[in-house]
Amino acid sequence: MTRSPNYEGLSYAGIGSRSTPPDILSIMTKTAEQLELLGYTLRSGGASGADSAFQAGVSNSSNMEIYLPSRSFNGRSAGSPGLINYQTLETADQARATVDQYHPAPGRLSEFARHLMARNAMQVLGSDMESPCNLIVAYTPGGVVSGGTGQALRMAHALDIPVRNLGDSVVLNRVVTWLNRSN
Repeated sequence: MTRSPNYEGLSYAGIGSRSTPPDILSIMTKTAEQLELLGYTLRSGGASGADSAFQAGVSNSSNMEIYLPSRSFNGRSAGSPGLINYQTLETADQARATVDQYHPAPGRLSEFARHLMARNAMQVLGSDMESPCNLIVAYTPGGVVSGGTGQALRMAHALDIPVRNLGDSVVLNRVVTWLNRSN
């Protein structure tokens, strides 16, 4: 079985809404910078908004695993450093199986949406589907489980992975305080 590039180290999923507010995007980028300094590898999905903000905070591409739903997505191409087409991995079928397990209405998803949801499983469990991330840092409006991000958050809940949702004002304030202490 293929192991995640950083399976023995620390990792986090940096995910969230494509319509994340600009001030939160800035916090995500700073969070990614600090977590990289602490030895964490980012797992994300290459979408606009939150995913891109987290990726922008990573200075060394060997410290990120960006799982794309296809060979190219959102101006990114698999094969570039840190960019992975999840469909080419041995565990792609396992990732696709999680869609039916964790999505509330899998039958309503288009084929491409199913690939988006399946690549979320790799963000949570790594390319080997056996290496849960240590933490999820996310943004959903109001901190509620919703949208595509909700797929990863449902998995995290089932697997007891800690989530820091910046859409929750209490969590946001704690993260900002942590960032201010880190500078």
